[in-house]
Amino acid sequence: MPGSLTVPKLNTIPASLARRDHGATSPTRNRIEEHLEDDLQTASATRKLNGREIKYVSKMVLEALKVLHEDGYSGNGQRFTDVQLADLESTVHITSRFCEDRDEIGTPIWRSPEAQLGLKWGPATDIWSFGTMVISMIWGDNFFIFKPKVPRGHDEYELEILAKHHIYFEPFPLSYADLADQETLGVLSLIMNDVPPEKLKPFSLASQREISKQDKDFLLKIMKLDPRDRPTAKELLEDEWFNQG
Repeated sequence: MPGSLTVPKLNTIPASLARRDHGATSPTRNRIEEHLEDDLQTASATRKLNGREIKYVSKMVLEALKVLHEDGYSGNGQRFTDVQLADLESTVHITSRFCEDRDEIGTPIWRSPEAQLGLKWGPATDIWSFGTMVISMIWGDNFFIFKPKVPRGHDEYELEILAKHHIYFEPFPLSYADLADQETLGVLSLIMNDVPPEKLKPFSLASQREISKQDKDFLLKIMKLDPRDRPTAKELLEDEWFNQG
């Protein structure tokens, strides 16, 4: 991984997006900032964040991604464990050889399908990782939707993650033929065929006891298996979800 790269234009991002002036101080803002010395994963596992806090964190992350993406950088599908974004040293320009050469990036459970498959990745990969982060915040309790049953390092670990992409977010679309070679398409076919119909758990069918309709609709816009179908950070910042109660 290109962990030692520096980002020439990183100084365009405020030193602490979480502390940017968004008007008068609010209880929500204060409670989020209490966790700035911790990471979001630990904080949400300790105390489940409420809807307002989740949207506050989500907006901060998207604002940072918008700046990066508009300057031509991708965050490498990094873990978003802190309001301020984690692991920015891995950020690279989308024309970098690391994007073009399809280097392995990020932590597997946060990694987008295209990155998991070793395909070309870019800003859309960050959007997938963002969506995975939002799912974990909504459920809390250290929940990771794509966490395999086998331990990391097991031969089946990353294949199980791809299977879970299929299980929760529909079959890999035929449009993947434009992105992957025949060998990769063959792997996807084997993964999907190995999941019996009764094991499928479409996220779109999640009940309101599990997740609100507004949250589910927002996430379904993001968690698209084809990276070309995912919205940009700018588009997500304009989504009505942020104005819903």
